[in-house]
Parts: sequence; structure tokens; C-alpha cells
Amino acid sequence: MSHPPCASPLSDISSILRDWPPQPGRINARIITGEDGKSKLQIRIDLGLLQMETSGRPDGTQPNGFESLLAYQRDRLQRYQASGGTAEAFVLSGDECRALREEAVQHYHRYVGLFALGDYAGVARDAQHNLGILDLCRDYAVSEQDRTMLEQFRGQVIMMRTRSEAELAIKQGQPKQAIAALDRGLIDLRHTFDDQGRMDEYDTANETQLLRGMRDTLVPQLPSSQRVELQERLRAAIDAENYELAAILRDELRMLGD
Repeated sequence: MSHPPCASPLSDISSILRDWPPQPGRINARIITGEDGKSKLQIRIDLGLLQMETSGRPDGTQPNGFESLLAYQRDRLQRYQASGGTAEAFVLSGDECRALREEAVQHYHRYVGLFALGDYAGVARDAQHNLGILDLCRDYAVSEQDRTMLEQFRGQVIMMRTRSEAELAIKQGQPKQAIAALDRGLIDLRHTFDDQGRMDEYDTANETQLLRGMRDTLVPQLPSSQRVELQERLRAAIDAENYELAAILRDELRMLGD
């Protein structure tokens, strides 16, 4: 009787885990160089570690020759529309939605690790990717369950994308751009809570409080010369009947006046 070959000692990662112990209460992540010469993200967890590509799909695969399943499904939709089909008639099956959700989980794990390392551009990229998956499932899933399953996470993903865009601008010494990113994110959050019939929760939601806290910290750092620009933006927002942005800008002007 033949026996399966023994695993190579190189397959045992015990020494890696021993030299890199987990740190309870924090995300323990690092970037290494892989055997292919490309950077890899590693995240230490209690029973081992996760290793992901730092760009493209985290598991390194190319579904159907595309960079991601999201890209593949978007291409399918575009080709369907180009052939004369209507967007309303395009649907995603239960299996297709499940596969997209699994891809979203991969990107979630990666952006959590990247945020711990301060790679805010990578976090914003992966959060935007997941918002694309949420939109696709919401708009085209054949079943109601698949259309709504991921919506509970939309606010959190918007918050992470916005926070990362703001942190990146702060890192680059651009507080004005950081505030603009936070304003956009708060408006997106408001729309999300409104669409979900949860406006009564908007002001007290953790996502809203976190982004407002960042904005309140940044506004006093703006030079007083920014008052004129904020006033012009306020007038433009009112003229465009964008009352959500107008309310945010009024708050910023009040803070500059303190």
C-alpha cells in the first residue's frame, strides 16, 4: 500500500509563529517580500497567520482572467447592455452573490491590516472595491436576501473609506482636503441611513460620531483665510439646494469663529 508523501519541513510554519507572537487587543500586521519578489501583507491571528497580496485580489487569483470578480461581473453587465439588454433584466444568481461576498471578505481582511500599517491609500481602494460589490448585489441580485445581506455593512465601509481618505490628506499636510473628504463621507452616510429608513439613528451612529470627531479636530487648524472659501462653498451649496453640505459648512464656519 502506498502512503502519501510526508510534508516538507518547509511547510511547517511553527518557527514563524513562535518568532512572531500574537498581540491580543490589536491588529498585528506586517509587510514582507515573497518568494516572487512581490510584497505580501501578513496578519498574525491566534492560530496562525493570513497572507495576502497587497494589490489585485488578495488571494492572488484572477477569476475568469479578470483582476477581481467585481471587475468580471461589471464587464458582464457592460457587455449585456452593449448587446441590447437592459440593466433591469441583468441578474446575479445566489452563487454569484455568494462568490462576491467571499471576495468582499478578502478585501475587508486586507484593508483592516493595511489600516493598522497606515497604508491609507490601500484602505480607501479596498473599501471602495467593497462598496462596488455592495452596489452590484443590491441592484442586480435575483433574491431579496442577496440584495440586502451586505447592506448592514455599508455604513462601516463608507466610514473606513472616508477615514482613510482623510488620514491620507492629513499625512500629506492637506487639512482642507481632509475636511472635504469627511464632508463627502458624512453626506454618503446620511444618504445610506435615509435609504435604509434609519435616519433616527444617524446622529448617534458610531460611524457618524467618528467622522464628525475627526472633522471637529481639523476645522480649528484651518487658517482664518479659509473662512472666505467656506463662505463661497456655503453659498454654492445653498444655490444648488444641497442643504446637507450647507449644514456641514455652517458648522465649520461656526468653529472657525470660536
